[in-house]
Amino acid sequence: MSMPELTDKTISCPYCGEAISLLVDGSLPEQSYVEDCQVCCRPIILNVSIDADGDVAVQVRSENE
Repeated sequence: MSMPELTDKTISCPYCGEAISLLVDGSLPEQSYVEDCQVCCRPIILNVSIDADGDVAVQVRSENE
């Protein structure tokens, strides 16, 4: 059994603006989840999509957007 492909992506926190590094699971074409900012600890809503070429796109928003 092979390990899921993890892709390293850098995003900007919608609250404090700091750059944050994420590991994205490439085995699912679309996913949404919440991850706390590593700097200000506020919840970031992440929407991840992976196209047919395997390119990962991450959209971020604050909890109250």
